[in-house]
Amino acid sequence: MRYALAMHEDEVDVDQGQVSRLIAAQFPRWSNLPLRRAPSGGTDNVIFRLGTDMAVRLPRRPSAAGQIAKEQRWLPELAKHLPLPVPAPIGMGEPGEAFPFRWSICRWLKGETALAAPIADLGQAAKDLASFVSALQRIDCTKGPGPGTHNSGRGEPLARRDAETRMAIAELAGMIDTGKATQVWETALAAQVYEGEPIWLHGDLHPGNLITENGRLAAVIDFGCLGTGDPACDLMPAWTVLDAPARETFRAVHPVDDAAWARGRGWALSMGLIALPYYLDTNPVLVAIARRAIAQALMG
Repeated sequence: MRYALAMHEDEVDVDQGQVSRLIAAQFPRWSNLPLRRAPSGGTDNVIFRLGTDMAVRLPRRPSAAGQIAKEQRWLPELAKHLPLPVPAPIGMGEPGEAFPFRWSICRWLKGETALAAPIADLGQAAKDLASFVSALQRIDCTKGPGPGTHNSGRGEPLARRDAETRMAIAELAGMIDTGKATQVWETALAAQVYEGEPIWLHGDLHPGNLITENGRLAAVIDFGCLGTGDPACDLMPAWTVLDAPARETFRAVHPVDDAAWARGRGWALSMGLIALPYYLDTNPVLVAIARRAIAQALMG
């Protein structure tokens, strides 16, 4: 999947010939393997499939450049403790061939995204997602990175997103129930602010970053928003992935207090509100994810 319009003003164009030259220069042992651009609705990285069991991941903008070293540093450690497979880095490339950023090669995980191959049983998915989030949050994060540009501020206090979220609500007048959106957002802002220690979070749990096989959740990908902070951020899949009954299952397996639940709903709503107008003309995948997140968050 490649969009005709660039998604970001500072986006770097990446073509297959350029990636082939990068691999030949830095990983010559893999230079004869087939290479093709992989369908992806991702906004920060371009993905190519290398051979049958590897993926090449290249940042498409400066703000995403720091994700590569972060994933190389932390994913091998996190993978030891998680109940679902995650992409295992097997090589980090350096800038070259007019490409300005570090880039990575990782294992290709079998299956399709939950967008291409939807989850069959949302109740089971709720249990699987809750177990994944719980396991991630139990991992020591003493030296993990806090919220910042590298992860789009995931895990920061919701108040820091207030101006951008309200601006998005105004932009969406006539497309959504702006009164209800404002009410849900203000309820999230009024919830008790997280005062605990920072906790690991994936930061971007939505259908495009979940891999399924035979209708069941099989892996979690794209840790570009990985960081530490308010764990309520990783409650987002309750609205980005699940429906109302499955939300209750998720919360039963991963219990949180009402304040955290309100903040998690606020995270899902804010993510959808900001993404919808920004990607409206350039990324139909993100637009569909955003619309669903908004609809579910307004539902309850």
